[in-house]
Amino acid sequence: MDYNVLLTLHLFAAILFVGTVFFEVLILENVRKRVPREVMRTMEIAIGKVARKIIPWAILVLYSAGVGMAWQYRAILAHPLQSSFGLLLTIKIVLALSVLAHFLTAMTLLHTGKMRSVYFRRIHISIFIHMLGIVFLAKSMFYLHW
Repeated sequence: MDYNVLLTLHLFAAILFVGTVFFEVLILENVRKRVPREVMRTMEIAIGKVARKIIPWAILVLYSAGVGMAWQYRAILAHPLQSSFGLLLTIKIVLALSVLAHFLTAMTLLHTGKMRSVYFRRIHISIFIHMLGIVFLAKSMFYLHW
């Protein structure tokens, strides 16, 4: 598939996924302090149902397009320490794989009924931090050189 098509699909899926996590970490957590617990629980359930329908598709597109784009750089990725671009792209891929592991862990905890609010918050904050790094690296790869 054409690199520009993959890039566009990757960006739209990233906007959806990153936007959802930003909303949950930065907005929803602050709303939690201002509304009654039962209202917040109702909102979390409703948002969770919608997110569980949309986010897996966004992740499928995000990672599929990412693999397609990474394939274009396979020669650079074979020797990541030989260039700043290769090193930054490798770190970005490692962070992205960690985000995927976090997501799969969260889905497993949800489906087994073991998800607790403390796990939910920790996973979301960790994904949020990872994604800040990924977004920084996505831009830096093309501008930072040594």
